[in-house]
Amino acid sequence: MGEGVQELGVVQEADRLSVTWVGHSTVLVEAGGVRLLTDPLLRPRIGHLRRVAPAPAALEGELDAVLISHLHHDHLDLASLRHVRARQIVVPAGTGRTLARRGFGPIVELEEREELSVGALTVRATHAAHTVRRGLWSTRKPALGFVVTGPRSVYFAGDTGIFDGMRALAPVDVALLPIWGWGPRLGSGHMGPDEAAGALRLLMPRLAIPIHWGTYLRVAMPADEATLRAPAERFERLAAELAPEVAVRVLVPGERLSLEAAGAGAR
Repeated sequence: MGEGVQELGVVQEADRLSVTWVGHSTVLVEAGGVRLLTDPLLRPRIGHLRRVAPAPAALEGELDAVLISHLHHDHLDLASLRHVRARQIVVPAGTGRTLARRGFGPIVELEEREELSVGALTVRATHAAHTVRRGLWSTRKPALGFVVTGPRSVYFAGDTGIFDGMRALAPVDVALLPIWGWGPRLGSGHMGPDEAAGALRLLMPRLAIPIHWGTYLRVAMPADEATLRAPAERFERLAAELAPEVAVRVLVPGERLSLEAAGAGAR
């Protein structure tokens, strides 16, 4: 957002899947003429976090759906959501009121294993091993991942630790896996590079793209390139050891990867 940003164009090819990692857990998935955006976080600063990646490109046109994995502030950022035009917002069951009372909608709530048709795509809610409270005194809320099925299948994990049910999600074509966070430590319910590489042995995707790294850091933390890239480089190295059958593509924030619906080609 802001001056001089590029625009992300609408993909017209119904037989292609493209994935644009906007940064953190924000991913634009375009397939079958449908455009989905996950967990939009677009601001240069949120609370004690500052964006250390380039400013995100403006999103052109209306989205078919925004998928919100859970209510933590770096996944449901209301200010960022107001910059997005979407036909519907998909959230975990029991959390829609948080958005509705602030004027957002239409809202669709999903339980684990429930499905929603969005144009030519199917969005299925999956388990996420993640404890969620939006505020210090708030009650516990659910978290989800999503499997999007169309020309290809894409698994967006949200925030989660490894869980045995990942085996049941296989096979998927593309896995968008969180591999880090925004500070020096990861709490429970998250995956670092080691855990994310281990998850590949359960999911066995054709392609893995690491997300949730290299975008936001606590204020005053060093933001040199070596520090920012270290989690992705470790994930890539461990993935080659633990799941050599899985291709890994490390994107930088704002980078778009296009894959043909049939075959393994990417460009």
